[in-house]
Amino acid sequence: MYRAHALHLMVIAFVIYLAAAILDGLISLAGGFVVTVIGSIISLLAGFLVQAALVKAVQDIRDGRVDLSWSETVSAALPSVAPVAIAGILAAIAITIGFIILIVPGLFLITIWAVIVPVIVIERSGALQSFSRSQQLVRGRGWHVFGTLVLVWIITIVLSLILGLLLAALPLGLRNGISTVVSGTLVAPYLALIVTLIYYRLLGAPAGGPGAGYGAPGGGYGAPGGGYGAPGGYGPAGGGYPPGGPPPAYPPGGPADYPPPAGPPGGEQPPTRENPEGGYGPPA
Repeated sequence: MYRAHALHLMVIAFVIYLAAAILDGLISLAGGFVVTVIGSIISLLAGFLVQAALVKAVQDIRDGRVDLSWSETVSAALPSVAPVAIAGILAAIAITIGFIILIVPGLFLITIWAVIVPVIVIERSGALQSFSRSQQLVRGRGWHVFGTLVLVWIITIVLSLILGLLLAALPLGLRNGISTVVSGTLVAPYLALIVTLIYYRLLGAPAGGPGAGYGAPGGGYGAPGGGYGAPGGYGPAGGGYPPGGPPPAYPPGGPADYPPPAGPPGGEQPPTRENPEGGYGPPA
């Protein structure tokens, strides 16, 4: 997905980071402590906007095509910036305390709160509610999520070291600005893809605890918002089948049709699993 949509994703990150870097640079010309704080706040908000916009972009391109332009994606993500910022700051404080007390609690919190941003952007959850929802989705899949995050951290650290070596000859201020824009443009989309796809995997995993598969918020199978597959049904605007007609039936020997929107009276159907292309696959 990163290779197929690299330009679209990188443009979103680049525009936001570049605008923030320019504003920060202009403000820093005035000097002073207050100005420095304002510049830091701008950079922080830009980071949260990038997270929200890229999660929205990944949600858009899951069907294999880009339906929203970069400006439409950013506009759609703007209402999520405040809760993402609140949740991000609270999570950072708690995780830092966890690392100070003992490293393990910090790693535990990073794992169970791994998908708070997708929860806020895709499910339109509140900042505080996103913590419990993320923990609910991760439950039963903690080691898988933790292992994935460790691999992402290793890749990010290696890329940061390489970029630092390439920019080592530049003045400190210029080096920091270029590093933020370049690393953010290259790495942020990749991180957003990983975290958002983890969210969708957890959403369709029967062992993910309450809320996975049957009984997700909003009713219906799969993601919140009802309908099969991604939130809002197939396609960018919700509703309708993807190009090519309805989703495939079960493999030979399986049920001839999809289960009804609600479980049968007096019984419970086995949970299903969302496949990567949207829709539902065979029983887990």
